[in-house]
Amino acid sequence: MANYFRITAYHPEIDCSVIMDSNGLFDKLWQFSADLVKRGFKILEVGNEEKFLDGNFEKDTEISDKYILRANAKGKPIPTTYRVGNVEYHAIIVGEKIYIPDITQTV
Repeated sequence: MANYFRITAYHPEIDCSVIMDSNGLFDKLWQFSADLVKRGFKILEVGNEEKFLDGNFEKDTEISDKYILRANAKGKPIPTTYRVGNVEYHAIIVGEKIYIPDITQTV
């Protein structure tokens, strides 16, 4: 069974934010985070598929030995809210993509 992880990160040197997924590349979430930190990113949000909600884009179903870039944009991610049913959550926007990094963080 693959481990599905999602990270929101910011690279201060190039002023760029990303949402990256990993589906099977890493055994542990900390390994994914550490690899992005080595590449100059500051980690802002982390989670496995039990912690985050998709928002306006779904998880990638293909198991891969590569990073899956889901979104990128100039500048820092934009905090916002996102409603699912009757619950409003704290969410993050990067480019055109929005998702809920932590389902326990409601408004």
